[in-house]
Amino acid sequence: MHNQEIGRYGEQLACEYLIRKGYKILSRNYKASYKELDIVAERGVFIVFAEVKTRISKYYGSGIESMSQKKQRDLKYAINKYLTLKKLWNKEPRGDLILVDINKGKKIAKIKHYEDIL
Repeated sequence: MHNQEIGRYGEQLACEYLIRKGYKILSRNYKASYKELDIVAERGVFIVFAEVKTRISKYYGSGIESMSQKKQRDLKYAINKYLTLKKLWNKEPRGDLILVDINKGKKIAKIKHYEDIL
């Protein structure tokens, strides 16, 4: 599996997870200027912008370690762009992080969902 395939697979698993939890998926891989929003979902009063990090090994570190200050600033910028373009001022924006750890040998994936990280 190439990195892009792994990333897409992780995003698919994250979408399925969110749907099971009662979220409605509004958009995937939304381009907001120079930044891509992995998943935009809605649940109750929240519009959720989920950044998905998929790992098949610890070689590149954990997904949570990749959420640098710059990455967080870029996400906030993209979220504001999305809200402005879609005119979604009646929703409460929330930035989430979803970590997908895939164990290819056992053919299982563990999902950790961190809400309101931004």
